[in-house]
Parts: sequence; C-alpha cells; structure tokens
Amino acid sequence: METADKQIIFSNHAKIKMADRGVTESDVIRAIKEGSAEPARKDRILIRKNIPFDNTWRGKHYSVKQIAPVVAEDNDKIVVITVYVYYF
Repeated sequence: METADKQIIFSNHAKIKMADRGVTESDVIRAIKEGSAEPARKDRILIRKNIPFDNTWRGKHYSVKQIAPVVAEDNDKIVVITVYVYYF
C-alpha cells in the first residue's frame, strides 16, 4: 500500500473504537505507514503493526500492543473504517 501522498481520513466509527480500545490517531497512522497489509472483506485492507507497550491496560500488564486498522483505499485517500487492538 502506497501512503506517501494520500490523506488519511478517520470514520466516526473508527474514532469511537479507537477511544474504546486505547489507541490514538498517531498510533493508527504509524500502523498504516509501517505495518503489514493483508486483504480483508469487501475489498478492504487490514494492516497489522506490533508496537512495544510495556504498560497496563484495563488492570493487566502487557508487553505488546497490536494495532490493526481496516481501511478502504482509493487514488488520493485512505479511509479508516475501524480499528482492532490486541494486547499481549
């Protein structure tokens, strides 16, 4: 996925899920730019990026946070549809 000149837009749904799951827009942008892409349903793309966490989330300590946005890409923009987050 080429992201250099594309605007990244966050859907309202993605913003709600990000707040609930403990990630920021900058975390998601980093995942989009540096992560590994794989096909998802409805011609979308799921991108995974593991980042060091070494912190507590909802009362439990985790070493890694995996950020996995689902995006739709067109010629000039990337729309973040939702964001999954896994702690381990």
